Order: sequence, then C-alpha cells, then structure tokens
Amino acid sequence: MISPALVVVLFFALLVTAADLYKVLDVHKSASDKDIRAAYKRLSKKYHPDKNKAPDAEDRFVEIARAYEVLSDPTKRQIYDRHGEEGLKQHEGGQNQPNPFDVFSNFFGGHHQQQVRRGPSSLTEFEVSLADIYQGSSIDFMIKKRILCDHCRGSGAASDSDIHTCGGCNGNGVKLVKQQIFPGMFAQSQVTCNECGGRGTVIKKMCPHCQGNKVVDHTAHYTLDITPGMPEGHEVVFEGEADESPDWEPGDVVLRVRSKKEKGAWRRKETSLYWKQTIGIDEALMGFEKNITHLDGRNLLVVRKAVTQPGFVQVVKGEGMPSFGSKSARGDLFIEYNVVLPVELTPDMRRKLSAAFEPSTSTRDEL
Repeated sequence: MISPALVVVLFFALLVTAADLYKVLDVHKSASDKDIRAAYKRLSKKYHPDKNKAPDAEDRFVEIARAYEVLSDPTKRQIYDRHGEEGLKQHEGGQNQPNPFDVFSNFFGGHHQQQVRRGPSSLTEFEVSLADIYQGSSIDFMIKKRILCDHCRGSGAASDSDIHTCGGCNGNGVKLVKQQIFPGMFAQSQVTCNECGGRGTVIKKMCPHCQGNKVVDHTAHYTLDITPGMPEGHEVVFEGEADESPDWEPGDVVLRVRSKKEKGAWRRKETSLYWKQTIGIDEALMGFEKNITHLDGRNLLVVRKAVTQPGFVQVVKGEGMPSFGSKSARGDLFIEYNVVLPVELTPDMRRKLSAAFEPSTSTRDEL
C-alpha cells in the first residue's frame, strides 16, 4: 500500500510541470533571494493543509514548495530561467523531488530566517464579552495594513522591462569614492549608491497602481478563535500578518484578549466568577429560590433557606469559569447579596412588623 507521503511526492512534479514558478510564488523574475523566501513563508503557511481546509489547498501547497525548491537554488533557477521546466527535468535526471512537508519543516527550522530582516509586529488590545470567553467563540474582525502591490508585486515598476541595472554603480548598490586626505594623498571609501539607494536597480516607469510605493492600503479579514476559559491578557498571534514590504518579512499581528468591563455585570478572577444579587428584606429573612441567567444563557437555580445578611457571599461549586486547556475542570461562582430595604412602611406593614418583633408576654414577666 502506498503511503500518503509517497503519494504527495509523486504528485509533486506532476502538478507544476506547466506552471510558471514565479507566478506560483507571486514574485517577479527579478526577485531577490529575500523576496523568494518571503513569498514562500507567506504562501506556505496560508495553504498548509493542516490550517487550510479548502479542496485545492494541498495542491497549492505542493506547487508552492516545488517553486521555492527550484527558485531558492541558484543553479536550478538559472537552468529554469534559460530552458524552462524541460531543461530542469534533464538537469535533475529523474531524481526524487523533496517532500513538500520536509521543505516546510526545514524552512521553519530557523536557519533561513536568520538571514532575513523582519518587519515590526503590531499589538492590539482586543476586548470581548465575558460570555464569549466562558463558552468559547469565533469572532470576525478586520485590520487595516499595507500589502505588496498586486500589480507590480512590490517592485514599484510598471512592468519587468521598466527595471534596469543602475548605471551609477553597475548594479552593485555601492560606489567607490576617492577623497583627498592631504595634498597628493587620496583614500577610497565605499558608499551607498545615491542613484539607486543601494538596490542596484532603477525604475524607468513607476507602477500606476501604487505610484512606485510598492505597497498599497488593504483591509484584511481574520477570525479570532476564543477558547473557553482563555486567561485575561492571553495573546493570540497571527504569524506574518503585519505590514508587508519588499525590504522585510512581515512581522506578526498580536491580539491581547481581555474581557469587557461592564457595570453591574459578571466579574471574573482567574477561574472564579462573581455575581451581585439584589434581594428584598422579606427574601433575606424568610429565604428564597431564584433563577440567575448564567453566561451561557441557562437558568441557574439558587436556593437560600436561612436568613441572608447584607454582603453575605454564597459559593456555588463548579459554576465558575472553565479551566483553560481542560475539558471538564471549572472554578466556583461567588454570589454576593445586597439586601434592599423598603423606602417607606405602610401602616399595615408596621403593624405586622411590630407583631413579629414584639417580645412575648412571658418574656416580659421574666424580666
């Protein structure tokens, strides 16, 4: 029986024989090694079958791995640029293609990323209702950020033909400058080319979509998955989803999740829940049965048989917050009672209270 991993490998070359590997990674043919790595990082995470359940996600993941495997290898890339896929096949001579999951694992092992500059991450305080944290929820939200222009793919040029080698530095990005130190004595120093800004290329015609800025404004849609019992201040990281730039790999979008502060409502401290309940003096004296609507919408029956003093706290075991990461453990619920006295007493109420609290005749005689 053929293993799933072997099936993936067998499909690896078949899926991309007719594909433009640069288009697969959504980069220019003039893309630098850094651009290739950044594109692979972004797309491989987007289409990884463990995260993306779309029907074509695995096929796209395989294509992306193959494109990166070729374009990140200087020799293979040169052969592909000159002779296309057929020339590449002859060069590889029927060798087995690397497993795309191994490519992914090796890339995120760390040694690639050390060579690449990383852009800034963003941290946002994200407030959700305590009910969402109690039950667990999925919340859609949007973030405004800057992404690589989809027309020029971050080059800033109207087309590939508008990108030229800088004549000032011959594509090196630096110039040698001769400076006179003393009469008859000169020293040479290397400075960044002022014509290309050190890039080694110049653009003759700017991209009409981004006006040569290489990036455009974009509103991205995400879904935040709230796990029941998530701690206050817990940080959820969306890797590589911060502002994009051709000069760096995107940083992360970090959401620090907190519960909304709502007056007179439920409060939380770690796995404990707190609720303030108002009762009348008759309930405080004679006891009561009362339904409290819990955070998940169900009715929780609370019973008091004894006298309830103002400020008394009743503990209901196992009705607090779920314990984060546990399927069954829960904290406790603490109900604090506030006893409300009547604003005024009617004659009938006075008479009844007097009868209830007036000492008995036998007690008077004993005194």
